[in-house]
Amino acid sequence: MAREQTVTGGDILRIIAAILLPPLGVFLQVGIGAQFWINIILTILGYIPGIVHAVWIIARR
Repeated sequence: MAREQTVTGGDILRIIAAILLPPLGVFLQVGIGAQFWINIILTILGYIPGIVHAVWIIARR
């Protein structure tokens, strides 16, 4: 049976933050940890990889 997921206003806010500033979206989701630092590195290496990683972190919740 499929698991239903609801999208909240906080999720939308985190996705918008992830598009504008990817590390902020990750920070709002998981705080300062390994995923945050990985996202900082990806964003420095390329803005698009940072966005993809941030949206993935938010969506996998």
